Amino acid sequence: MTSPQLRRFLFLQGPHGPFFQSLGRELLRCGARVSRLGINAGDAFFWRGLPGYCALDGPRDTWEASLKRAMDDGVTDLVCYGATRPFHALARKLALERGITIHAFEEGYLRPYWVTYERNGTNAQSALNELSIVEMEDSLATAASPPRAAPDAWGDTRQHVFWGAAYHAVMMAGRHSYPFFVSHRTPEPSGEFAIFLRHLLTMPLRRLRRRVATTRIRRATFPYHVVLCQLAHDANFRDNSNFENQAEFIDLVFSEFAVGGPAHHHLVIKAHPLEDGREDLPGLVRALSAKHDLQGRTHLLTGGKLAQLLDSAESAVTVNSTAAEQVLWRGLPLKAFGKATYTRPEFVSNQTLADFFAAPSAPDTNAYAIYRQFLLATSQVSGGFYAKSSRNRLLRRIPDLMLADESPYDRIIDRPASARQHIRLVT
Repeated sequence: MTSPQLRRFLFLQGPHGPFFQSLGRELLRCGARVSRLGINAGDAFFWRGLPGYCALDGPRDTWEASLKRAMDDGVTDLVCYGATRPFHALARKLALERGITIHAFEEGYLRPYWVTYERNGTNAQSALNELSIVEMEDSLATAASPPRAAPDAWGDTRQHVFWGAAYHAVMMAGRHSYPFFVSHRTPEPSGEFAIFLRHLLTMPLRRLRRRVATTRIRRATFPYHVVLCQLAHDANFRDNSNFENQAEFIDLVFSEFAVGGPAHHHLVIKAHPLEDGREDLPGLVRALSAKHDLQGRTHLLTGGKLAQLLDSAESAVTVNSTAAEQVLWRGLPLKAFGKATYTRPEFVSNQTLADFFAAPSAPDTNAYAIYRQFLLATSQVSGGFYAKSSRNRLLRRIPDLMLADESPYDRIIDRPASARQHIRLVT
């Protein structure tokens, strides 16, 4: 392990809330140096009390020069949440050119109990995409210890929404200090704050409605297929698929279901648990049901737990939602249209969508078991970004993973050094 005293970690934007702030403190305790570049007041607020904050308060075309100056000042490591938002994509490119180690965080591939920690990129940019199932199986055979199973626990949705509202409230209050800031999401900070606040306040009522709707579907006698939706601003959907928006995706699904779906089968459209109303999904489902003559055969669930719904499902369709991992874990047929770490021929059907609805082909459950165990042994870290107890679980393990010379995958992969280097440099 390289001495922590020789390491300097440059933080970019993190998940909503204090996780990056807490992680920075832990790295300081280890003897490393930390700093942060922020592009809005929320970034500054959630770094308070730590050294090295630098505000990027100029136009977007000044970011590259600022990033280069920061990286050329002894930075050895870059830390970010997600790797595709414009600020992070630019920083990732510059870091790879300089040989700087990139520590990329993301929501857990096997969420909700896990967080993803990888080197250089996540999702479509993940080094996992360069590994075969055979290589994973061989690596697991020599792993030091088997991974722990996840408990039957739900995620920190309430805390996630709370910290989202807090972040956007601070961003709004300090917008005069960052006059050129333009969010990579829509709407702007004031609209985001209103959305998070409304979502938080209406959570109990929406939970009750979802429970009633889910129970009604589970008790019905019709077979159904689940359509896994994503958030309108989901970078994974936006950057790693060919759809401009969810309307295009749902329109395609309804069209093909009308052709291939048996007449007594139904579709259940499952919204993301954090779906916040910026897309009119109820109106969209009604309009497309009428367009494709599917009235009475489509049902919208606005969030809620997925497990109970999948227990009785025939199959699932998505663009590239990580919720598909729960589908595969149950051995259900899956059709996916975007790039993700699980979009492998062993797991995802290559049928046309109409044929899939008519007679869906099942995944290779043995191959998926190997893939899942490999994830749990490497990049999936128990804990979460939002609740204090979940953050504490992460902070017990993450600093050592970041200070290690090898990535979580390289640590157990039985490959020549030259092949490992190829994996690290995947872009």
